Amino acid sequence: MMNTPLTIAPMLERAEAYFPKKEVVSRTLDTTHRLTYKDIGKRTRALASALEQLGVQRGERVGTFAWNHHRHLEAYFGIPGMGAVVHMINIRLPEEHLVHVINHAEDRVLLIDEDLLPLIERVKDKLTSVHSYVVMTDKDELPETSLEPLYSYESLIRDGDEAHEFLKDIDENEPAAMCYTSATTGLPKGVTYTHRGIRLHTFSIGLADSAAASENDVSMPVVPMFHVNAWGMPFAATWFGSKLVLPGPNVTPKLLVELIQNENVTITAGVPTIWLGVLQVLEQESYDMSSLRAVLCGGSAAPKGMIEKFEKEYNIPFIHAYGMTETTPLVTLARLKSYQQDLPQDDQLDIRSKQGMAVPGIDIKAINENGDIQWDGEDMGELLIRGPWIADEYHNDERSAEAFQDGWLHTGDVVTIDEEGSINIVDRTKDLIKSGGEWISSVELENAIMAHDAVQEAAVVAVADPKWQERPVACVVVRDADKASMSKDDVIDYLRPQFAKWWLPDDVIFMDEIPKTSVGKFLKRALREKVKQ
Repeated sequence: MMNTPLTIAPMLERAEAYFPKKEVVSRTLDTTHRLTYKDIGKRTRALASALEQLGVQRGERVGTFAWNHHRHLEAYFGIPGMGAVVHMINIRLPEEHLVHVINHAEDRVLLIDEDLLPLIERVKDKLTSVHSYVVMTDKDELPETSLEPLYSYESLIRDGDEAHEFLKDIDENEPAAMCYTSATTGLPKGVTYTHRGIRLHTFSIGLADSAAASENDVSMPVVPMFHVNAWGMPFAATWFGSKLVLPGPNVTPKLLVELIQNENVTITAGVPTIWLGVLQVLEQESYDMSSLRAVLCGGSAAPKGMIEKFEKEYNIPFIHAYGMTETTPLVTLARLKSYQQDLPQDDQLDIRSKQGMAVPGIDIKAINENGDIQWDGEDMGELLIRGPWIADEYHNDERSAEAFQDGWLHTGDVVTIDEEGSINIVDRTKDLIKSGGEWISSVELENAIMAHDAVQEAAVVAVADPKWQERPVACVVVRDADKASMSKDDVIDYLRPQFAKWWLPDDVIFMDEIPKTSVGKFLKRALREKVKQ
């Protein structure tokens, strides 16, 4: 067989050759752009040549500090295409973490959205490796800023070579991209993705039993492009020739449903908090969502009640998935097997509210103090993963030794695996609640509470208890219409038929908002501090 390297540039070259008329819809701060893959190809080549002129060398990191739009897409392909590494920086990091990831990655150039310049200005004096800043804006003039030297992205593109040739001698195992985990404790950890890993991961997104991405799709990644490659959707849409909708800055649930309706979006992806917001909009106003064939949801467990509401009330197919920054990210998807499609609706929903089984190419198992767990849906253990798009170390980080052992990634997620191979996330190892020597799953309690019609969000944390060691406390956000009537007893009474008495929360604390991480997950560290007060 031919030894053809699995690199990133040919993915864009295919879009240029076969789908030159297909559209990329890009919403920026000032306007909405409509480009074709032919346009994107020319601009991406010009970007690669311009970065070479700026002195970027093969293997060096170029940071992006940006929303989901066409310029960010061009960086996805242009930077790896010249042999450098695109480092997608989380724009919601606190300053200490922002400085750490830029310096730790040794970014040489930063591509920055105009409205995000102030965030970099505040830390510029602490940045040790950056020699050039590039502002991404629709305006002709450069903005007022203390960053220097500052270049205009569009000017660089205009002066760049639209016929620039991507490197042909890149080894598929060379680094192409990197992201840092949004760690809940300690400094973020860097994960480097190879050309090969991204190409193979993209194949998996196109499998019929996976996300089934294809040329027929109109793809809209809501998950940020600075978070695990927007779950690989920009790579897949470009390579397969899908129309791509990039929603840009200041995204709201109302904007998302308008884009779905107006652009006939067929597949979209984001974390559960996004879809909870979309549900609220759909409950208040009427929109045509009939184009959607799949909503992909991951990042944290999706409440069963939310899945049911999307499908039964709005006829929107909902696919539960699981992955991590370390896994590029796709690991599992919850889809019904052929012989499960005749099961009663409630049984089907039980299966599809789990995280599902591993996609082809990925191996999983779970271990506890007794070794490998039983695949019986009851035995619990830490999930381990291996495969060709799974990281095998963190970038220059001693924490690699703990997370990567014996060829497996140790995830820190506690799961059960049923006899069909479907995993169910029970909790994070650090979020399990141990009460009187028995384990309580905060995730199961959260999902049950969020199934209540009056509840918007819920998170459960442990509090110290002198008798039982730990006890659960529920933090609940109630929908505006029900705030006056909802009580602690209402929540406990709702849970009582579903759980053993000792699982029931000792207290229910009502909040206006539950603190979240930079990628929309519940920030339980902050919650635990609030509950202590």
